[in-house]
Amino acid sequence: MAGAPKGSRNTRKSSLRTHQRWYVPWLFLAFGLTITITFILFPFFNTLGLAFTDATLLRDGQFTGLENFRRMFDDPRFTTALLNSTLYVICVVPFMVVLPLILAALVAGKGRLLGFFRTSYYLPVVMSVVIIGLIWTNLLDSRGLVNSLLQWIGAIDSPIPFLTDRWLLLFSAMMVTVWSGLGYYMVIYLAALANIDQSLYDAASVDGAGTVRTFLSVTMPGVRSTMMLIAMFSSIAAFRVFGEVYVLTGGTGGVGGRNVTMTMLIQSEGTGLQAETGYAGAISLAMFVIMGALLLAQLWYQRREEDA
Repeated sequence: MAGAPKGSRNTRKSSLRTHQRWYVPWLFLAFGLTITITFILFPFFNTLGLAFTDATLLRDGQFTGLENFRRMFDDPRFTTALLNSTLYVICVVPFMVVLPLILAALVAGKGRLLGFFRTSYYLPVVMSVVIIGLIWTNLLDSRGLVNSLLQWIGAIDSPIPFLTDRWLLLFSAMMVTVWSGLGYYMVIYLAALANIDQSLYDAASVDGAGTVRTFLSVTMPGVRSTMMLIAMFSSIAAFRVFGEVYVLTGGTGGVGGRNVTMTMLIQSEGTGLQAETGYAGAISLAMFVIMGALLLAQLWYQRREEDA
């Protein structure tokens, strides 16, 4: 009896080996999938479920439908937190988009001095937000360096209430956020600037364009997509700001809680012995929807600009 063709046997063996090793790609993905499921997907769906219950820290709670959301819209603290977070986005994002680009244009190129400046601008990025907050708390205190210096030169007669006035405290926190984030976005812009064709700058120079004109006509159009990307990143970061405001207010949310942000409200409602995790979950879900809508609006605007 003639045996099976050699080619046929090799094909079956190859198919068998392939079948036996189907799990190999999953072994490479196992660690990442485990982390994603444990720390992202499970908390998300757990929060989604809690948002429709009256759960607390000590009990699971019962299904209450949309009661948490009705309570949320009647809660003046939620209105205050939403207003503060929205103002944070409106005020911080333009600076986060423009200032790092100007810094990147100034320190682009080679040289020891430029390298020193790039390192100096990036240093706040690697610092803890708590350390940054404590530094600026001491600087902006009524007896801090800023007020002392202004009084010494005669610019003011009494200390400016940077940390006790509602709006001054909020804008001070915004300033700290911008200062600490400039270096991070500057590095992104430096990578984008390196991809601009040098011949465009040469052509602008031949046409007699000055520094400002070249920046507006060559540099900014060359990094437009990067500007949109940074606008998205900084919008999300600004809307969910926590550390800067928390440290500057000493964890109290300002006088009467008037400087509380969305994430601070979630933290306040979702922690402690009196924690209402169901209500905190509802606020978290509302924040997720708002951030998703903000991101979709920016993507739509970017798509429209690219098609124009």
